[in-house]
Amino acid sequence: MDSPGDEWQARQELAACYRVFDHLGWTELIYNHISLRVPGPERHFLINPFGLHYSEVRASNLVKVDLDGAIIGTSAWGINPAGFAPHATIHRAIERAHCVMHTHTTTGMAVACSAQGLSISNFYAAQLGERLAYHDFEGITVHADEGARLLANIGDRQAVILRNHGLLAWGETLPQTFHLLWTLQRACDVQVAGAALGPPLLVPEPIQRRCAADAHKVSASAAWGQDVFDALVRLVDRTDRSWRD
Repeated sequence: MDSPGDEWQARQELAACYRVFDHLGWTELIYNHISLRVPGPERHFLINPFGLHYSEVRASNLVKVDLDGAIIGTSAWGINPAGFAPHATIHRAIERAHCVMHTHTTTGMAVACSAQGLSISNFYAAQLGERLAYHDFEGITVHADEGARLLANIGDRQAVILRNHGLLAWGETLPQTFHLLWTLQRACDVQVAGAALGPPLLVPEPIQRRCAADAHKVSASAAWGQDVFDALVRLVDRTDRSWRD
């Protein structure tokens, strides 16, 4: 049986991730979300309090909710129902989805708004291979019937471009999910930065497949992304350790 210490560890890991996102500039005022499953038999999840900037998130003020978004215990803050809806859909249907991240970065949204989507023309995009899915825009995510279509489009693919909207990733651990989203974000950064240079030089399909297969071998490890995430947490700690409280 999991102990309260397991939940606190999850709270600290998630709070650290919100601060890492803030450091990287992956913020959108008080919007967007990272959700993480609480260890234990219950399907409970931690998510940011609606109204706080990512730089204000702490382990203690994260909100614990069930799959319906009902708050477990007490909290001085509520959650954003529209923000939690797609997270709950993925957490409910995909057993391996212990963590879900969603962003509205400028370059991520630019690629999401592009008819061509992600161009497999750079080092990062080539690693995603068959792990990338697309979901068409249906407006603000408050309608329950969209969930079935979102899941059908995602399948088992962990990197998702929400067309006209932004980026999403899910994974078995928070560091794994972070590394996957970072790879997708970097692919978008490079694509947008090079757009003014003319048509991109596409990676040939055989090289795409080989690159994706090699990347998948590395990312299959349960510890994938942990060293990168730990390094960024140390970076955040140099200026502010309040997320640990």
